[in-house]
Amino acid sequence: MSRPRVGFLGVGWIGRNRMAAMIDAGLVEPVAIADPAPECLAEAAVLAPGAERLESLEDLLARRIDGLVIATPSALHAGQAIRALERGVAVFCQKPLGRNGAEVRAVVEVARRADRLLGVDLSYRHTAGMQAIRAAVGNGALGHVHAADLIFHNAFGPDKPWFQDPALSGGGCVMDLGVHLVDLALWVLDFPRLLALDADLFVKGRPLTDRARQVEDHAVATLRLAGGTLVRLACSWHLNAGTDAVISAEFHGDRAGAAFRNVGGSFYDFTADLLHGTTRTALAAPPDAWSGRAAMAWAAQLARSPAFDAAALTLVDVACILDGIYAAAAGTHGFGHR
Repeated sequence: MSRPRVGFLGVGWIGRNRMAAMIDAGLVEPVAIADPAPECLAEAAVLAPGAERLESLEDLLARRIDGLVIATPSALHAGQAIRALERGVAVFCQKPLGRNGAEVRAVVEVARRADRLLGVDLSYRHTAGMQAIRAAVGNGALGHVHAADLIFHNAFGPDKPWFQDPALSGGGCVMDLGVHLVDLALWVLDFPRLLALDADLFVKGRPLTDRARQVEDHAVATLRLAGGTLVRLACSWHLNAGTDAVISAEFHGDRAGAAFRNVGGSFYDFTADLLHGTTRTALAAPPDAWSGRAAMAWAAQLARSPAFDAAALTLVDVACILDGIYAAAAGTHGFGHR
C-alpha cells in the first residue's frame, strides 16, 4: 500500500498529537500543514520538516492531497469538512463533526455523494479496555445488557474562550465530553434505536436557561434504547471531583457485567474488567498508547481505499442524540435520526 498524501489543518496540541501518531506509524506522507498561529506551525514542522507551511484550507486544497486532518475550533468543522469532501479529499476530523445533527448529517451526505472516506476522532473506542468490553458484549459474555452507566467528569474544563460561546462550540460539556459517552454506549451495543430520552443541564449548579448565551458545565441524561437497555450518562467540567478526572463505562447484563475505569484520576490510563458477582477478571490494564489510534485507523483505511465507509452514518445517530439531550433539557423532548 502506498502512503496517502495528507494535509493537516489546525496543528495545535491535539492536531500535532494525531499527526505524530500517523507519521510515527509510517502511515501517511505529510504534505502540508496550515494554522494561523506561527508557533503552532513551527512546532508541527519539527514533526514533519518536509511539509509545506500554509495559511488556509484553500491553500491546502490547492495541493495534491488524498486526505485532510481537521483540528480546528468546532464551529469550523462541518464547513471545512464539506469543502474538502466536495474536492474529492477524504477527511478525518476532531469531534464534534458538527454543532448539531443537521450539520453532521450534511457532512455525512456530502461524503456519501463524493464517495470519500470520513472519520471522526472518537478516540475512546480505540482503548484496549473498550475494545475488550465491546467484544464481550458482542460474544454474549454479558448476556442481555439491560443497563449501562457512563461518566466523564473533568475537574478542569477547556481553557479556550470559544468553548464558552454557544455559537462557536455548539454546547458545553455534552458537546465536548458527552459525545464520547453517547458514542461508546451506542457502539458497544451495536447502535440500537433511541426510544425515549430525558436530560437535565446545569450552569454553575443552576439549570441552564439560555442556550443562546450559556453552555452547560454539568449534564445528566437517561436514554431508553430499543432492545430494553437503559443508559445513564453524566458529564461535567470543573466538578468538585476530588481528582483530575472520573471516567467510566459500565455495562450490566443478566450473565455478567463489564467496567471500564480510569486509574487514579488519570485522563490516559484505564482498566477494564469482566464482573461476576463479587469477582472480577481483568480484560485490560495500562500501559496502553491509545490516543492516536483513531487517526491511525483512518490513515490505514485511506491507504486501502478512499471510498465512503457506511459506518460514518452512525455519526448522525450520535449527533441526533446530542440534539435530543439539549431538547429534553429545554422541555421539548425532540430527537431525530438518520
